[in-house]
Amino acid sequence: MVDSTSSSRARPILELRNISKAYQMGEVEVRALRNVDFTVHTGEMVAIMGASGSGKSTMLNLVGTLDRPTSGEYLLDGQPVQNLDEYALAALRNRKIGFVFQSFNLLARDSALDNVALPMVYAGQRASVRYKKARAALERVGLGERIDHLPNQLSGGQQQRVSIARAIVNDPLLLLADEPTGALDSATTQQVMRLFVELHQQGMTVVLVTHDPNIARYAERVVTFRDGVIVSDENRGHDENALHAHLG
Repeated sequence: MVDSTSSSRARPILELRNISKAYQMGEVEVRALRNVDFTVHTGEMVAIMGASGSGKSTMLNLVGTLDRPTSGEYLLDGQPVQNLDEYALAALRNRKIGFVFQSFNLLARDSALDNVALPMVYAGQRASVRYKKARAALERVGLGERIDHLPNQLSGGQQQRVSIARAIVNDPLLLLADEPTGALDSATTQQVMRLFVELHQQGMTVVLVTHDPNIARYAERVVTFRDGVIVSDENRGHDENALHAHLG
């Protein structure tokens, strides 16, 4: 289990230095991020909050190497990545970043096992290794008895657990979640957030984007964006009331 009090002394997983991102919309330049400095250390669980248009989704896309900054420097695990080509970025994402999305993004005609094994296909791992690791990942998220089920045979919460298993199957350095409970009811939301907290307590570095302060309460650190800049960055620990109410 990670000692959250030591996260500030751990090595940085990601460092954004003086990052800006601008988009051209017709004749108007929109600055989504403005000279942002942001660091996440090994073993942290960080929530990125903000209203629509605040810059939080742009931040997640940059951290996940799905987009490039207009200016500034981004280091992932100590490696500058902003100038890597698309092939190198894809390989980096496959090795070091796991993604969880609101819409699950599962292949409808593939079983839970095949969906979880998919990232290892791209990594070139043998089938025997892929399926062994995929089964272990599904067992880790509590779906060991659902490996042969198709997505439409699973509940929304179970589908999100499959997507989490897929995200962690390659043992990434960083788990990124974009509004991971946005399509779930309140009871299932609690179950999924319990899983994120458990993964964090097992040592995984987690960054999640949310507009919901009730979701942010599960994180130990909350970073709030407004108009493309960070307006607050609080290390406050897990909300014990939330954990006792939902994780007990």
